[in-house]
Amino acid sequence: MTSRLHSFTDRETLAKTLAETVAATLGNGIEDRGSASLAVSGGSTPKVFFETLSGLDLDWEKVTITLVDERFVPADNPRSNHLLVATHLLKDKAAAARFLPLYRDAVSPQAAADAVTLDSSALRTPFDVVILGMGTDGHTASFFPGGDHLERALDLTLPRLVLTMEADGAGEPRLTFSFSALHDARLLALHIEGQEKKDVLDRALSGPDELEMPVRAVLNRAATPVDIYWAP
Repeated sequence: MTSRLHSFTDRETLAKTLAETVAATLGNGIEDRGSASLAVSGGSTPKVFFETLSGLDLDWEKVTITLVDERFVPADNPRSNHLLVATHLLKDKAAAARFLPLYRDAVSPQAAADAVTLDSSALRTPFDVVILGMGTDGHTASFFPGGDHLERALDLTLPRLVLTMEADGAGEPRLTFSFSALHDARLLALHIEGQEKKDVLDRALSGPDELEMPVRAVLNRAATPVDIYWAP
């Protein structure tokens, strides 16, 4: 298990540091490959980070932003990660970025997953930046304990793809990039805030079963060391 913990006294400092680190990594990707890619997570935690990143100078028209995972709900649904990103990140200077949504107006979550898998195949690999979050149940991305496709989602021998996930703790059916598509990002970060999340992380690091706390599998199996950003 290889991870690096970056602790901050407040969430604003964390957001500023993480945003500057992400922008620098994306800039290096543009310089090296002519374009860059960023996969972000939803929830309330990244809002300040998104707002800070959106105002930084970068050749944003050469950046593709997508989501690590998404609920199978339309983009105007209050629970949509697409809506969160549109409101807090795809604005100001970052409005010039290209956005690759995961939700599609498809007949089923699987049909949407197949469509996004095809569309995302045009992205250069690996991702330049992947920002993960974590729930109090130890899930990250939509890798939920008890998820119907959890073992497949964590299987690094899979090709890079988007798959579906249903679980008791997930609410709506989910769409999520496979861990095989995320684990080797040039910058792989886990962004968590609050003491409760820190306690969950500490439990994950202490050794429960990987399927019981999937974030442990991510920390154990990632090719890129995970940079953990935390503030109380």
